[in-house]
Amino acid sequence: MDKILEGLVSSNHSVPVKKAIVKKVVEAAERAVTEDQCQALFTLTTRLILLGEDAFQKQIGSQVLDAYARYHRPEFEHFFSKDFVLSLLQQGYGQLDRKDPAIVEYIHCCLRLLISCPSVLEIFSVIQVEVLRMVCERPDPAFCARLSTLLSDFVQCIPRDKSGVLFCQQLVRTISSFHCFASQEQELREYVGQVTKVSALLQNIWKADPATLLPSLQEVFAIIASTDPSFDPSIALASLVQHIPVQMITVLIKSLTTDQNVRDANMTKALCRMIDWLSWPLAQHVDTWVIALLKGLAAVQKFTILIDVTLLKIELVFSRLWYPIVRQGALAVLSHMLLSFQHSPEAFHLVVPHVVDLVQSLRTDGLPTSKAFLLQFTELIHCMMYQYSGFPDLYDNILEAIKDLPKSAEEKIKLVLNQSAWTSQSNSFASGLLKQAGKSETGKTGLVNLGNTCYMNSIIQTLFMATDFRRHVLSLHLNGSNTLMKKLQLLFAFLAHTQRAAYAPRNFLEASRPPWFNMGSQQDCSEYLRFLLDRLHEEEKTLQALDSAKPKAVSPADTSSKDSATTSAQEDNEQTILPVAEAKPGDDTRTLIEKMFGGKLITSICCTLCNCISEKEEPFTDLSLAFCPGTTLQDGPQTQRQSEEPKALCQGSVNGGSEAPEPGSAKAPASNAHFVPVTNEPPLSVPDLVNYFLAPEILDGDNAYFCEKCSSLQRAEKTIKVVSDPEYLILTLLRFSYDAKCHVRRKILDNVTIPPLIRLPVHDSSVPTQCSSSTSSPLQVDSPESSENLAKKLKSSQHDEEEEKARIDGAEEMSRAIQSVPYVLSSVVIHSGISSESGHYYSYGRNINGTDGAQHPDNQYGIKEDLGNAQAESSLYTCSAPSLPREQSETLPNSSQEAKDWLLFNDSRVTFTSFQSVQNITNRFPKDTAYVLMYRKQELPGQSLNGGLMANGMRLSAEPPLQKELLDAIIKDNKLYLQEQELSARTQALQAPSSSCSFRPNGSDDNNPPGSCGPSGGGGGGGGGFNTISRLVF
Repeated sequence: MDKILEGLVSSNHSVPVKKAIVKKVVEAAERAVTEDQCQALFTLTTRLILLGEDAFQKQIGSQVLDAYARYHRPEFEHFFSKDFVLSLLQQGYGQLDRKDPAIVEYIHCCLRLLISCPSVLEIFSVIQVEVLRMVCERPDPAFCARLSTLLSDFVQCIPRDKSGVLFCQQLVRTISSFHCFASQEQELREYVGQVTKVSALLQNIWKADPATLLPSLQEVFAIIASTDPSFDPSIALASLVQHIPVQMITVLIKSLTTDQNVRDANMTKALCRMIDWLSWPLAQHVDTWVIALLKGLAAVQKFTILIDVTLLKIELVFSRLWYPIVRQGALAVLSHMLLSFQHSPEAFHLVVPHVVDLVQSLRTDGLPTSKAFLLQFTELIHCMMYQYSGFPDLYDNILEAIKDLPKSAEEKIKLVLNQSAWTSQSNSFASGLLKQAGKSETGKTGLVNLGNTCYMNSIIQTLFMATDFRRHVLSLHLNGSNTLMKKLQLLFAFLAHTQRAAYAPRNFLEASRPPWFNMGSQQDCSEYLRFLLDRLHEEEKTLQALDSAKPKAVSPADTSSKDSATTSAQEDNEQTILPVAEAKPGDDTRTLIEKMFGGKLITSICCTLCNCISEKEEPFTDLSLAFCPGTTLQDGPQTQRQSEEPKALCQGSVNGGSEAPEPGSAKAPASNAHFVPVTNEPPLSVPDLVNYFLAPEILDGDNAYFCEKCSSLQRAEKTIKVVSDPEYLILTLLRFSYDAKCHVRRKILDNVTIPPLIRLPVHDSSVPTQCSSSTSSPLQVDSPESSENLAKKLKSSQHDEEEEKARIDGAEEMSRAIQSVPYVLSSVVIHSGISSESGHYYSYGRNINGTDGAQHPDNQYGIKEDLGNAQAESSLYTCSAPSLPREQSETLPNSSQEAKDWLLFNDSRVTFTSFQSVQNITNRFPKDTAYVLMYRKQELPGQSLNGGLMANGMRLSAEPPLQKELLDAIIKDNKLYLQEQELSARTQALQAPSSSCSFRPNGSDDNNPPGSCGPSGGGGGGGGGFNTISRLVF
């Protein structure tokens, strides 16, 4: 058979004839063939594959080899032995060099045919040794790419343990030798693709064996820090950066900048080469690492390196702005370098001659991203010209080129400059060189940002400021458990009693982070809150189910009564956790989350033809409030509205924001923010949005309701009413919408007035729903499928006088079944940014519970209840914000009590603020908008809520005493904190000019947050951030 095949290949027959004969040869593989014939065929096909004169011969060899190897596995196993593989890798094949990619490709093909044979294990062992030798010989990118493909498919061939570490280091060295001299685009694409395959192999190895990551990174730094003039490492090393976990930035940069073995010359060289990496087209996070290293050097006061590198590389960084594929990262680095270089205009003046040309290019290049980029760039230029004024001869042309573009306010420019100077840099990367600041005057503890964890920090502080919830969590006896509630309890204990200015909630982040949340990425705080509450609820339900299976079992909330060793005071406090005797029979099995945040809604749909009503009761922990289009709903549901956005109980989220559809406009700009034109109409308020949520809706047309009684699609009314009010009412404002026409996500920047007190209409669930638009509580429709037939609001009863009279009569009867429940504002989470994919979260909060007389809004604010009959009647059906007497509304924000009442939580920073600041935040900083609000239900004087029930038995009169386990943990951490402070002082004294620390992860960095979305990202932290800076997420 081999003779036939060999003769066929060398014959002059046409290609179709040859293919027909080859097909016969392949089919003959199923028949019995002697071992000698098999060996001859395998030898011939190997020669054709490796030494074939053209692609057709190689294809014939591959087809025949594949067929005979499958049907004659033992013979092929004998042929493709470890000795044969060793000879291929060490000596090549014929005139084919051993470094030819075809050798590796042939071995790869044969391994797939032998994968189920025992002898393949011996071949794996041979390859493990040989691949280490091969990478030490610095093969070219094509060979390395082919080898990476083989190793990715057969991970058994990758060296292990110490050899694995050495293999990774040598592979890094090999990448550093990948120089490309091609000038054609196709050749460049091939080169980039080959490098990407090799870096992907390293990523897979790092994931499988994390012990290889740090030695590999040490090798990278050793390469780029080399001062040998004869050695110039390849820019291809930039491909590795995207595979390094972003959360390692803090540890690595801190170790690097404090290592006394790293000389300034080496650090300068390394930083320069990292800046060169900005030119690599596919690398991600290069700008993040460069800025982190710049910040780290500023934190340890190595200003000489910063000055040298800035002056040497600022023009190169600026030149990268011309290339769209890398310009965004280059602008981030350029912004940081210029804004931090404040002692001299020298760096800025190096790039001034190129500014006008770049502006003109951005105006005319026609790219969709150029306009937004130009705005960011001109903000930076305005900032720099403000800092270095007095050079009109240099700036005249620039001012003329950008005269029609917006300019930042002077206060904003000052803030950015103050925050960006080297002397103002965060000490995130300075291990012990700068003294840790103590707690702020508020006495409250901040939360360290662990890398885009502002979404978690704002929610944790909001829950912590929910006084009754916090007290109840701290009073639970959960000793020895490892539940999420236990971790929340420990976190609350640290926030209340630690001596640290800011605590790092690493354990809680790992335990509470939703599986689909990527570490280091910006996320949606509302989505996180919902997930957290659901987890705590399901966890307690599971424990209840387990306890119910045991004799004399009690619910987790009852565990406080089982500890006979507690004091009588503790027992009294803990007994208040349980519902009182008047509670409903099922209340004692409710979870803590249900008792504190759980409410119930009834959704009713009434057919207008047969008046048949369909009702469904649904629990909720938060209400997602869509924005009503057009003007505000000052009169609640009495004004007709054409709904353009559906409303939902738990709206989904996309990339950090709850999403609600928004009508697109062909003329709408493709930006991420929805800017509202200035009008004379008053802004929306929280009650407006609640009323819009509860407002009546009609289902008709394409969105008609299928009535089972009528057995057809009918016009119907949809009603949503609250029938069970939660202790804490959580409201989420759906600010992130999707423009279907422009295919962009927008943030709705409408200002929303936040009243300190609202009244929520709560219906008696036992009263049957009436099918009448004139007498029923507000109705609503949800039709996400149709953008042309969205919810159509019912008109108020303006049709005839008889309907008006019927409405009044029905309202008097229904008012007895509706209670207007007061809620006082407890916390507000603010989102700072103009898109759902980026930005920063911070929160306002204050301590308040339901029974503190001093905190009671009706007493504190003197709310007037002498409403007229019509207004009182309307207030029962709608959410309202009781008005303050004019004299109190003018003086209250300036009172000393108010000034100390509200707190601003911005990651590690906690400061005093006022309610006026909360209300005016969006007016002062348009991109800082209220996102999540929490209101606390109040008990009116002389009135007991829930028919005599003291807030469902959920209110504790004072902070519970710390349990021994929590107290021991806090004492241990406080001692560690004092030791860290002492060590920090000694280190500063001993290492004034330079720092000493090994380049390896070391110690705890609880007080050293990464630079992600920190206080400078939001206006609430002290005045809004510069757009070019705050938009970056590290």
